[in-house]
Amino acid sequence: MDRTGARIRPYRPRDLDALYRICLLTGDDGQDASSLYKDPRLPGHFFAAPYGLFEPTLAFVAEDTAGVGGYILGTLDTRAFEERLERTWWPHLRAHYPDPPASVPGKQLTPDQQLAHMIHHPWRIPDGLAARYPSQLHIDLLPRLQASGLGRQMTTTLTAALRAQGSPGVHLHVPRGNQHAAGFYRHIGFTELLAAPGELPAPHLLLFGMDL
Repeated sequence: MDRTGARIRPYRPRDLDALYRICLLTGDDGQDASSLYKDPRLPGHFFAAPYGLFEPTLAFVAEDTAGVGGYILGTLDTRAFEERLERTWWPHLRAHYPDPPASVPGKQLTPDQQLAHMIHHPWRIPDGLAARYPSQLHIDLLPRLQASGLGRQMTTTLTAALRAQGSPGVHLHVPRGNQHAAGFYRHIGFTELLAAPGELPAPHLLLFGMDL
């Protein structure tokens, strides 16, 4: 595959299925999560689709001759985005995916149940993080487009768009097990931020920020 042939372009509504597909194929700390989920659309419901649907001007995809193979998704004001999802996105998903019983220990939940629980109890951005780094981003690339420079280019594209819309800073989360991704973000200028207990969506995540 000639990786230099890929191009970055704005997200289009017809790319929505690609967001779902890529989210699943990178959903296990960057690896294929297809075997983990009974419902293959669940990861995309939570991590990808809302950004394309509700903040498409801050969504970009990487496309080559094989099709869309990566995306970067962002939101300008995370708190306002959370409020919009609470009004327009989570209610119908909660009706479809019941919250697992509270009697079931978290470690015993299946991946589908874990995401269902997150749909019913989404994380809220802490005040301090919202003040300095109100924006957020999420990037995923399929293996054929990785280690090609596209990740840096896509991040530059999105941060420029955020800066143009007046954002003072952007944050993101990385699983502790994905040290490759953590190293990538450090390399392109993000700083790992200290987070107090309860200030992360889950304890296995690292928090990074960048001033814009």
